[in-house]
Amino acid sequence: MSILVIAENRKARFNYEILDTFEAGVQLLGTEVKSVRNGKINIGDSYCLVRNNEAWWMNGHIPAYSHGGYVNHEPFRTRKLLLHGYEIKRLVGLIQEKGLTLVPLKCYWKGSKLKLEFGVGRGKKMHDKRATTKERDWKREQGRIMKGGSHD
Repeated sequence: MSILVIAENRKARFNYEILDTFEAGVQLLGTEVKSVRNGKINIGDSYCLVRNNEAWWMNGHIPAYSHGGYVNHEPFRTRKLLLHGYEIKRLVGLIQEKGLTLVPLKCYWKGSKLKLEFGVGRGKKMHDKRATTKERDWKREQGRIMKGGSHD
């Protein structure tokens, strides 16, 4: 089954320490599917939550379909995440722990189904973010050295 990534939340791994990841289907309307097929989706400022034993994707932006007419959808509509009951129970147990939240990481097509990968994360403090930046820069520098590039 082919996987085609259409949106990625790259800031999520910088701002959060991801402890566990989950994959969920997303319940969409017809015009939302067509808009996503055109590659128009933004998961940057979105988040997930569990309410009444159901998982929801909040604040995910799927712009209105250009040829939708009067049947178009609301761009910031709350969308249901399709998970098994045991997965939702596990999520509830994880997020009851202090300071954990559900952060969307990427959105992709898996076959003909739209999937949202989200992680259970703990927010990083400023010093943790600085350490992450320092480590990323060091890995980049190591790659240059190993490749034989010059050092400034």
